[in-house]
Amino acid sequence: MKQSFFFLFCIVLLLNCSSNNNEELVIETPITESNYFPPINSTIWETKTISDLNWNENKLSSLLDFLTIKNTKSFIILHNGKIVVEEYFNTHTASSNWYWASAGKALTSTVSGIAQDNNLININNKVSDYLGTDWTSVSPEKENLITCKNLLSMTSGLDDTLGEDVSSSNLQYIADANTRWAYHNVYVKMQDVIANASNLTWNNYFNTYLKDKIGMSGLWTNLNNLSVYWSNARSMARFGLLISKNGTWENNQIISKNFITAATSTSQNLNNSYGYLWWLNGKSSYRLPNSQLEFNEKLIPNAPDDMFCALGKNDQKIYIVPSRELVIIRMGEAADSSNFALSSFDNDLWKKINELIN
Repeated sequence: MKQSFFFLFCIVLLLNCSSNNNEELVIETPITESNYFPPINSTIWETKTISDLNWNENKLSSLLDFLTIKNTKSFIILHNGKIVVEEYFNTHTASSNWYWASAGKALTSTVSGIAQDNNLININNKVSDYLGTDWTSVSPEKENLITCKNLLSMTSGLDDTLGEDVSSSNLQYIADANTRWAYHNVYVKMQDVIANASNLTWNNYFNTYLKDKIGMSGLWTNLNNLSVYWSNARSMARFGLLISKNGTWENNQIISKNFITAATSTSQNLNNSYGYLWWLNGKSSYRLPNSQLEFNEKLIPNAPDDMFCALGKNDQKIYIVPSRELVIIRMGEAADSSNFALSSFDNDLWKKINELIN
């Protein structure tokens, strides 16, 4: 009886408040922009303007001037999938192909996740389960310590000072797997793992399960013992968009969200800023290739803490910022002088980007 009286009292009070304010009670729900994906096999790609986003349009010319003098060939900013900025420099065009360099490692990481989703591989298994024994020149005991996850996280323990040749004779022991982080081209063995597990060539598996499903162009080439991907800038942007949307493309889950979360999180306790072939910002420290030094700061201080990226030699870049729904692509020659991938250019570029978007 008391409950019924209380309920009636609340109804009367609500009606009285509505009558006194002479207006209807309205419950507002936030309006969110739906995800956009450019159609496959089409050059159509929807755009939005800088003013749509309330960015500082006066800073765009400064950013473009900076990119010009820094040997850039293509630059794209996506916001929630739509193109906000797309510029080409130095005779480069929208249809021009350029190499991804080590930014293409993120492609190998992603296809490894797809193969695991398809139950072809388990990255926790040892590499020799897929390639057989003697794929290195280390003892069977030490070779069997190396898992696929070690290849993806750069913790194989193989000697990184012997060059990029990944033939078995050049893959030699320097430390036990999981005890040393060192940037090494041995990651490319994951392509062989996937080819053997699927009974397809690496190219066929990549094309069928990633490239064709999101409308990428491009191809893999072998260059000085390196497996290098070439494409136009929009194909790089398509890949970045897929990852930024947790592996979905329209209504299709191309790669599981769980794998992307793992790939873009710290993958080991030796380099806080490294996932599965992805670089991570916002961590307390990082290590760089060809060095065992640890730097106690964020990877790119001017970039958002949740930004993660694929970085390639001569400043090939895929920056992904989940909190801002941004994917940013930069292709071109080295910004200053020949370098691995990470340089002061990243921090300077993010200063210019922040002036535009903040």
